[in-house]
Amino acid sequence: MEPFRGVFTQQEAIPENAIAAAVEVLRSGRLHRYNTVGDELGATSELERAFADYQGAEYCLACASGGYAMSTALRAAGVAPGDPVLTNSFTLAPVPGAIAGVGARPVYVEVTEDLVLDLNDLEAKIPTTGAKMLLLSSMRGHLCDMDALQALLEAKGVRLIEDCAHTMGAQWNGRPSGGFGLAGCFSTQTYKHLNSGEGGLLTSDDPEFMARAIILSGSYMLYERHGAAPPRSTFETIRLETPNMSGRMDNLRAAILLPQLSVLEDSVRRWNERYDLIARSLSEVNAIRLPHRPNAERYVGSSIQFLLPAIKPDDARAFVEANKKLGVELKWFGDSNPVAFTSNHHSWKYVDPQVLPQTDAILAGLFDMRIPLSFTLEDCAQIAGIIKHTVRETTLSGAA
Repeated sequence: MEPFRGVFTQQEAIPENAIAAAVEVLRSGRLHRYNTVGDELGATSELERAFADYQGAEYCLACASGGYAMSTALRAAGVAPGDPVLTNSFTLAPVPGAIAGVGARPVYVEVTEDLVLDLNDLEAKIPTTGAKMLLLSSMRGHLCDMDALQALLEAKGVRLIEDCAHTMGAQWNGRPSGGFGLAGCFSTQTYKHLNSGEGGLLTSDDPEFMARAIILSGSYMLYERHGAAPPRSTFETIRLETPNMSGRMDNLRAAILLPQLSVLEDSVRRWNERYDLIARSLSEVNAIRLPHRPNAERYVGSSIQFLLPAIKPDDARAFVEANKKLGVELKWFGDSNPVAFTSNHHSWKYVDPQVLPQTDAILAGLFDMRIPLSFTLEDCAQIAGIIKHTVRETTLSGAA
């Protein structure tokens, strides 16, 4: 088996027009979002307007990171210290971190084998916890039945904030991810769907919520310089009652992002070509279970996940190592020791321990792999072949 020579952390180069835009900002010296001249909006405000239009949202705030967008959304929604906030049991550390960061209490909801929120467990936990907020993590780009979720939350009086770090560009029945609740939180960190190194975007149709978020971000009463903000009248009381917790995006990052946003739809198409090729190939192996993708879901295949349900911990580690020797970088979410971003709810000691047998059984056999656009379709075919080979050559061979 010929080893794969690509690098799983190598993203595509920043487009030349984005580099040119960044150089223009650097030459101006005016990197701060409010350092504008006359009626000039500046790159950050232009990005806010462009992303709001892309999402079909009324308002957008550009900020320092996706994690900052989540914590700001929770604060702007009125989540107070000690409040229970429901969230996925399978997610990444910044999600419970955002809840804990505002002094609230994460309450985990089980996930299904399709890696989405278990709506039955959610329905059971709403009355027992008294939670009035769900921070939904569409983890690794998997959307639950958003219509059913929305109906359940409306019936129970629970508000929704969506973590869309992995679903920028995704849709459910033609409706953009991030558009189903009070707010959508997006990331522009390097491994997400737009790349500014770090950065975040927060969208909403609620004017008072967005006014609070803008003041929280550190607007210094310059909220009228935002590209997709509520009218001035919305801020009259909010501006004096809301603390400044600075987390603004700057014009340099916004200048890099604007040209990328204009080609995001093409990027979605290219990611899905790669994802679909790998998924079709892996589906040929009986031992591998791929999460089901419903027809209502337009996903963005920037990563792929699969389950080896019967695998034991030592075999899982050996499987990861066998792939690594052949150049394929897999992550395993079932390890008792967190590795890179693959920590799980057992590792987050700042949260009260919770019993989640269904999630734990799924994580025990769950593997994850990035699919950067720097990989060709030929690369993806080779990677899938290596994974199939290592499944068949390990102790799983009897089930393959």
